[in-house]
Amino acid sequence: MKNIRSLQSLTASVAASITVTTHGVLSRLERRADRERGDVPGWVLITLMTAGLVTILWSLAATQLTALFTRAMNSVTGP
Repeated sequence: MKNIRSLQSLTASVAASITVTTHGVLSRLERRADRERGDVPGWVLITLMTAGLVTILWSLAATQLTALFTRAMNSVTGP
């Protein structure tokens, strides 16, 4: 009987220790995930500004860019 009680006590102690350790690891991972999320509004702004710059440059220099691309493609030789 005494062995069963000590085994039950040991099992409960191990289960509690595993629970506490798991909770600690998960909370650290959650905090790390929050830090790694980054600056989403900043990246959205950068993406929109880049798209705007490309649109403006393309509208101003469409014929020159097309001619440049055509010359580059014509100069490529291959099999």
